Amino acid sequence: MLTAAIFDVDGVLLASPHERAWREALVGIAEPDRFTTAMYQAHVAGKLRLDGARSALEALGVRNAGRLAAIYAGRKQARLEELIRAGSVAAFPDALRFVQAVAAIGWPLAAASSSRNATDMMRSITLPTGQSLLDIFRVNVSGRDLKRGKPDPELFLIAAAELGVSPKQCLVAEDAPAGIEAARAGGMSALGVARLGDAKQLLAARADLVITSLDDVVIADLALGRLVGRTS
Repeated sequence: MLTAAIFDVDGVLLASPHERAWREALVGIAEPDRFTTAMYQAHVAGKLRLDGARSALEALGVRNAGRLAAIYAGRKQARLEELIRAGSVAAFPDALRFVQAVAAIGWPLAAASSSRNATDMMRSITLPTGQSLLDIFRVNVSGRDLKRGKPDPELFLIAAAELGVSPKQCLVAEDAPAGIEAARAGGMSALGVARLGDAKQLLAARADLVITSLDDVVIADLALGRLVGRTS
């Protein structure tokens, strides 16, 4: 029976400039136009920063990818911070409705992003109640130092432990295949949010349910501990 929810941040709750920052930071290293959304989802999303940088460079066929990964990761972080200061972060309206609805049925919530920037981005979003988006979460484990990034379940298991619930009672909302794999590896239910037309990839990663909008999750069933999507 599900009793708690864990949310990835970028791509699930927020339309953040992460992908844009990764692409723009490639200037002088590789052709930015080759860094597509599909590449971001497959090789970078959900991973620790250095791992994502190395994975992207290898996928692009860049020579000395291992040596250049730290440089690329540093340039991406600097560009991301510029974009955040410029206000290039927005919340998905369906996500705001969903987290408030889930909180209203009494579930404890956790935010769990690999990104060290997730906390500041959530703090910048104001809810109708006057709270920030960050305030709605009982636990925030975003940006923690980890031994292993997704698809390893370490981050989600930390979130479950700090919520004080069993992993099998947790629903994880993710938009990346690596995040879905991490949830399943941790013994949790996985909700795939396919905002980018990537439902097949999320299903292939063994998501329990894939939706294109969080409005399609039936809150009345969640209140009974079941993950059910609308059929119409």
